[in-house]
Order: sequence, then structure tokens, then C-alpha cells
Amino acid sequence: MKAVKSDAFPTPAEIVARLDRYIIGQSEAKKAVAIALRNRWRRQRVEGKIKEEIYPNNIVLIGPTGVGKTEIARRLAGLARAPFMKVEASRFTEVGYVGRDVESMVRDLVEISVNMVRHEKTRMVQEKAMQYAEERILDILLPAPTRSPKDQSVVSVTEAGDTRQKMRDMLHQGKLDERVVELEISRQATAPLIEIFSQSGIEELSVALEEAFGSRMPRRKKKRKMPVKEAVRYVQNEEAEKLIDMDEVINEARQRAENSGIIFVDEIDKIAGSGATSGPDVSREGVQRDLLPIVEGSNVMTKYGMIKTNHILFIAAGAFHNKKPSDLIPELQGRFPIRVELSALTEDDFRRILVEPENSLIKQYVALLESDSIALEFSDDAIEAIAQIAAKVNDTTENIGARRLHTIMTKLLEDFLFNAPNMAKKISITRDYVDKKLGDIVRNVDVSRYIL
Repeated sequence: MKAVKSDAFPTPAEIVARLDRYIIGQSEAKKAVAIALRNRWRRQRVEGKIKEEIYPNNIVLIGPTGVGKTEIARRLAGLARAPFMKVEASRFTEVGYVGRDVESMVRDLVEISVNMVRHEKTRMVQEKAMQYAEERILDILLPAPTRSPKDQSVVSVTEAGDTRQKMRDMLHQGKLDERVVELEISRQATAPLIEIFSQSGIEELSVALEEAFGSRMPRRKKKRKMPVKEAVRYVQNEEAEKLIDMDEVINEARQRAENSGIIFVDEIDKIAGSGATSGPDVSREGVQRDLLPIVEGSNVMTKYGMIKTNHILFIAAGAFHNKKPSDLIPELQGRFPIRVELSALTEDDFRRILVEPENSLIKQYVALLESDSIALEFSDDAIEAIAQIAAKVNDTTENIGARRLHTIMTKLLEDFLFNAPNMAKKISITRDYVDKKLGDIVRNVDVSRYIL
């Protein structure tokens, strides 16, 4: 991966500022991930053998559900323009897996990286691909003229050129968009699906089958009629694929996955054991031991070649309600040296979450009702009342963090969402309406457990 110019990659302070646009609070967690991300960029600029010795400091985010752990990692990947993969640690405890399939997270990361690089390369050749696509469509609309007598050949070629230019102008102006043309579409024939369960897992078998049969399967051709507008788009994509060097794409994608990839392992507390020598805890510890070589650095075989996981950044997250990070096996603890505790959300946090982020819930519902030509607005005291209710319900029932706001807002606005657009074109939500709609539910703890 080429080094990024100093002024092109955000500093830790800039990364935190961008995260603040979507996530309220949790400054320590933002600071930790911003430093980790900047260190990735710094390593790319290091020269010499020491570059290979600089390993990422993996992070564990500890905090109750709904406080922003997953959102921080998701927004971070967008800032880094890096391959990002989110997995649930608990999926590796399913019956029949018992942690044997943990390498699939690396395979998925490489697949994401290949798609990312392919899209980037495709955008770079779109203009040239469009030129080739136009010529192919013009060949269909205006077949080459038959050979004419010698004395008329020059005139015929000139006339044909003029006619082709007129057709090209009409194509650019959109006058031919609805005309139907017949295209010959080629598709790669697929090999029959064979599933064989083995100790090594299905992925390795599918990789071997694809390597063996993928290039030997014949391409099926079939004719299809479609409007010119759709045909141009289809042929453009086909020409773009021809212009892209897939070997170059795969090599760049592998380097990007190895040096910039981020794997977010959620619910890692679900595989923490309690030291028991029998029962489900043994299975959980087995999953941890299978995760260990992936996190500490190993080679994983993918259909794009061998991938080293030494420099992939791992961010783990868990609520750790009934357990603690020390319940993980010591070897895995050592591979996550940075631990950041996220704080529970307060009433003021809920108020800020409702209005400050660029994708806040209030802005989302305002946009939704605008589709029905209805103007929705909230008074300041109504927002405070909603925040108070969210904080109170989280205290008296299960604390699910900011996700409580989704439940409350849906219950609060359900009548408007149901009756729109056959109602007033302007809706004002006040504190009185919030108390009237939700007051009785909040006061009855038993009811609020089921409804909110």
C-alpha cells in the first residue's frame, strides 16, 4: 500500500472530531481508536526492517449495550478507507463449529478488500469504458455498410461516418434511450454445489473447487432485448471489467487487507469462561484458543492466496455484565493490551443524542414525515422529557443504552406514522403530548417492561 500524504490522512484530533459528528461522549474510546488508526498510517511511512516489527495495539471496548461500541468501530472504518469486517464472537460457538471456522473472518475481510479495490479501479476506467460501450451500441444500431462499387466507396464511407456521428449525437442527447436493441450476454457457467463437511471446514473445500473448475467452466451466451439506456450501462460494466487487471486488483487488495484491515469482534464477553473444566465453558475456551493464532499473527489460506494476519487491527467489544476481561484466557488478554471502558449514558447524553448527531433520531423522523409532506418539529421541553423517560426506563428496567430511544420514539410517533398523510401538514411535539402519550406507561414499571 502506498504511503498517504501527511495532509491527506486525518490526525487523531481530526478523527475524534469526525466521530463526534455521529457519537455522543465516550471521549476515551474515541481517543484510543484514533491513536490506533493514526499509528497504522505512521507505520506505512516507516522505512527499513523495523516496519515489519511494528504491530498494532489491539483494543477491547468495555461497556454496556447501546453506548456506541459498534458505532465507533463502524465509523472508524469509513474514516480509514480500509477493509472492515464485523463478526460476532458468539457465532463461533454454534453447534458443529466450536471455533474451528474462525479463519472465515479473515477470508471475508479479504473478499471485502477485493471488492473495495475493484470498485475503485472501476471508477477510474469508467470514462474509457463508456467510450467503448457507445461504439458497441452504435455497431448494433448502425451495422457496417455492405461493400459498394469502387466508384461509390469513398462516398459511402463518408456518408456512413456522418450517419454514425448523428447517431452518436442522438445517443448523447438521450433520444435513443427507449429504442430496444438485442445484446449477446455471456455468463460464467457455475459448477454444481457440493457440500462436504470436514474438519477443515467448507471454505477450504470451496476454494479448492473454484481453483480447479472456475477457469475451465465454459461461458454461456444468451441473447436478450433491452432498451438502449439499459444496454449502455450493461456494456459499460462489461467493458470496465475488461479494462481492469484483476491480478493487480488482488495484489493491492491483499496488501490493503494485511496492512490496513480492521476486524471488529463483537460480543467477545460471550466466549469468556469461568474456569470450569466441563460444560459450555470448555467450548468457549476452545473458541478463544482458536482465535488466539489469528489475533497474534498467522497465515490464513484464502482463494486469493495466503494472507498474514500479523498487522491486522483487531477491536473487540463486550458488555461484560456478569464477567470481566480477566475471565478470558491470559494469552488472549495479552493480545489486547489496550482496554477502554465506555460509560453508561446519562439523561444529558440522551438529550444530545436526540439532536446533535448528523443522523439523530429526530432528524430521521423529520425526514420520514417530509415524504408525506408533513412538517414535524419538537419543542426543547419535549426533547428533555423524552431524555428523562429514556434515562428512567433504563434505570428501572434493563439498561439498553441509546437503543431505548428507538423504542420510545416509535411509541411516541406511532399515531402520526400510521395516519399520515391524511392529517395536518404540521405537527408540533410538546412536553404535554409526551406526558400524555408515555406518562402512564412509564409510571407502571410492569407495563414499561413490555412496551418500552
